[in-house]
Amino acid sequence: MGRLLRPLFQRLLMPVLALWLPAALLLTPPAAHAAMDVAKQVLIGHDFAGMDLRGATFNLTNLREADFHGSDLRGASLFGAKLQDANLSGTDLTDATLDSAVLDGTDLRNAVLENAFAFNTRFNNVLIEGADFTNVPFRGDVLKTLCASASGTNPVTGRNTRDTLECG
Repeated sequence: MGRLLRPLFQRLLMPVLALWLPAALLLTPPAAHAAMDVAKQVLIGHDFAGMDLRGATFNLTNLREADFHGSDLRGASLFGAKLQDANLSGTDLTDATLDSAVLDGTDLRNAVLENAFAFNTRFNNVLIEGADFTNVPFRGDVLKTLCASASGTNPVTGRNTRDTLECG
């Protein structure tokens, strides 16, 4: 019986499989990539512009003068990162961890930081025009400093920067 089925299989089913298998492979979604982990690195001036960095880990990394403009950093961890003079304009930092990071001269214009954690983050001389800080907890002294220069409306969320900081 096996000898009778083999020619039938080869003539009828093999051509179907030959067409179906490549189509199935094309329709299969790509495997999820692991989030980048570059903790404790020195990446001064590195170009991350426009990159998908969702969930990436930059803990304790020196990112001075790095360019992240237009990047997707949702859920990324930048705990203790050094971000002096870094360009984070237009980035999506929703749900990111920025606790204990150093932002001095950092460009946050039009960035979305909704639900980010930045309680012990240092913000000195930052550009925040159009940034959205909805639900971001700040120490009182940091909030006072940010409110002093807050202006603009975020082009993505449509929220006023002063309102998202609850400057009053």
